[in-house]
Amino acid sequence: MTGWPAQDERLQPEIVLGFGGLCLVKAVNDDHWYMGSLNDDGSVICWSVYDNLYEALRSL
Repeated sequence: MTGWPAQDERLQPEIVLGFGGLCLVKAVNDDHWYMGSLNDDGSVICWSVYDNLYEALRSL
């Protein structure tokens, strides 16, 4: 897996898929998918990055 943003970097989401408390985020101008937890304020804390949606969905 590559493409991890710098610490505290904010991504501009293009797509957000929610699955209970987990979500997958695809950022604008980025081919990677980021997995994280969805906070009450709508923000996401990401902890994993995947090269494609298939890998990310399998990891849920």
